[in-house]
Amino acid sequence: MEIDLLQDYVVIKALESGVSVAGLTRGEETKFLHSEKLERGEVLVAQFTEHVSVMKIRGHARIWTQFGEVDAESDVELHHRPLPRL
Repeated sequence: MEIDLLQDYVVIKALESGVSVAGLTRGEETKFLHSEKLERGEVLVAQFTEHVSVMKIRGHARIWTQFGEVDAESDVELHHRPLPRL
C-alpha cells in the first residue's frame, strides 16, 4: 500500500528566525484563523482542512508540498524543484 504523505499537508522549514505562517479560512469571507512564528531550523507540518484553505508564509523558508519544493524569500525570486518520485 502506497501512502501519499504530502497530499493535504505542507511542511515548512524556517531558514531564518522570524518566519511567520498564517492560516486563513474559506467561506463567504476570508478570515485570519491562526499564526505561528518560527525560529531558524524549526519545522511546521500543517494541514489544509475544511476550514483552512490558504497559508501565507513570510520570510526565508523552504516549503514542501505534493507539488514539489519551493523556497520563499523576501526580495528574491521563488525557486521550484519537483519532488523525486518514491
